[in-house]
Amino acid sequence: MIESRSLSRRLFIVANYSFMTALGLACILPFVHIWSMSVSSAGAVSAGYVTFWPIQFNIDAYRFILKEPAFIRAFSVSLERLLLGTLLGLTLTLFTAYPLSKESLAFRSRPAYVWYFIVTMLIGGGMVPTYMTIRNYGLLDSIWALVLPGAVAVFHVVLLLNFFRGLPKPLEESAFIDGAGHLTILLRIYLPLSMPAMATIALFTMVGHWNAWFDGLLYMNKTVHYPLQTYLQSLIVQPNILQITNLSAFLDVTERTVKAAQIFVGTLPILIVYPFLQRFFMKGIVLGSVKG
Repeated sequence: MIESRSLSRRLFIVANYSFMTALGLACILPFVHIWSMSVSSAGAVSAGYVTFWPIQFNIDAYRFILKEPAFIRAFSVSLERLLLGTLLGLTLTLFTAYPLSKESLAFRSRPAYVWYFIVTMLIGGGMVPTYMTIRNYGLLDSIWALVLPGAVAVFHVVLLLNFFRGLPKPLEESAFIDGAGHLTILLRIYLPLSMPAMATIALFTMVGHWNAWFDGLLYMNKTVHYPLQTYLQSLIVQPNILQITNLSAFLDVTERTVKAAQIFVGTLPILIVYPFLQRFFMKGIVLGSVKG
């Protein structure tokens, strides 16, 4: 109580809340600005009147992008990548972390495998060898070129194996006495108990796949195979001004309002999913980051 009433404590609380408020606004206000531009009139946006509140509200930009086949196709590619990448990443991470969480006496080759994974964190093959590998496997212009190269993230494996090593040993020993095998123990004991860590890894994986754009530009030779972020990047670099100009005769849109609508729609899925996984986030990070 004395500490809470002291001047230094009160100054710290005020400074802390002020900093966190400023940081939150710095993250939220740009997104609000993008949304306001996407639902404002073309004239107000072109004149620079739109800040954090829409002017002459309309949804013509969203009507435009929903009728744009390239945007819908890129959005579906990103959804497919998100589902395949998350499911494959969680499965491979789970089956990789479980044996690596065992002691060396139970898994004698464990140190060699651990070093094998650790080296990949420190040394990368580089862009050209990676591209040649993807090409030689025949994965160019395929959804698997976006999913397989990063399917096993070593950071996620380390996070999950440390979580496994923190679980009570008697759980596994009693299961062995009852006749359970490793697969049964993994799926029926370890997996249900590791849901906070798995949710954290799922969140990292989903955000990584959804925001990635460079690998789509690198491995996709045809624009019809671009994921959403690659499509948005190409649109910003070289926008389809002719089509927007033609439609502007029927819809109140400009290049800026269409870009704002596409960016907002591209961000929306992660914003919807994040609140459901956020409650597991801190618990999964804390429990999985320190060996028990």
